[in-house]
Amino acid sequence: MNITFLGGGNMASALIGGLLERGFAAAGIQVIELGAEGRERLAARFGVRAVEAVDATALACDVLVLAVKPQQMKAALAPLAGRLSNQLVISIAAGLRLADLGRWLGTPGAPYTRLVRCMPNTPALIGAGVTGLYADPSVDAAGRAAAGRILAAVGSTVWADDEERMDAVTAISGSGPAYVFHFIEALEAAGRALGFDEAGARRLAIDTVLGAARLAADSGDSPAVLRQNVTSKGGTTEAALASLAAAGWHDELVAAVHAAAARGRALGAELGRD
Repeated sequence: MNITFLGGGNMASALIGGLLERGFAAAGIQVIELGAEGRERLAARFGVRAVEAVDATALACDVLVLAVKPQQMKAALAPLAGRLSNQLVISIAAGLRLADLGRWLGTPGAPYTRLVRCMPNTPALIGAGVTGLYADPSVDAAGRAAAGRILAAVGSTVWADDEERMDAVTAISGSGPAYVFHFIEALEAAGRALGFDEAGARRLAIDTVLGAARLAADSGDSPAVLRQNVTSKGGTTEAALASLAAAGWHDELVAAVHAAAARGRALGAELGRD
């Protein structure tokens, strides 16, 4: 499997690094990157072929990964319009819908359809991400497997059965790290207010979240059961959770995720305009 990356930013670098760690050959990877400094960095770090523009070698790939910022995608795809044959195209650009990508990649009246839309999140940069994927119905099982293999290089994967679900993926896991970081900030602030120095409060906050997440991942119990296991009647945890419930914390977080999903739908419509 030969892979060409259109764009050589942080997420592309993470994917390339993850693939190489899993035994993929550098000779099978190439990157189209406008910046000379970026090309030099990618070639030196990974030993991959890095070129400034689409050429015949870059186009003769099995998989084309679109790693360009959403706002720049239409212009970036213009040199490729009508030139693809049967390459699997994987987009990791947030918000962009397959219909718009297919229109930009195809020819008038004949959109390109062998497309997979993905939404990795920022922990993918350290190989700990989760990626939501949706494939156009024209993509066969082999194409889905190839997309899953590539995105699994930076973490776990979850397939959506409807492209509309990708807005939910963006709202839950794409934006989700920010919610967790915000929670860590609040926990750290509480620690400092209760007498710890900055380093101690941060260590307590980060390691608590890290350990709890690992327990949730490794335990066979649901998060609700794990929460109940920590909560003794009349104890400290019960007091804290009662305070959060009184503030409507649970419902507010659910509402925030819905707001993110709604904004994702609106952005998709904006980004896909011709």
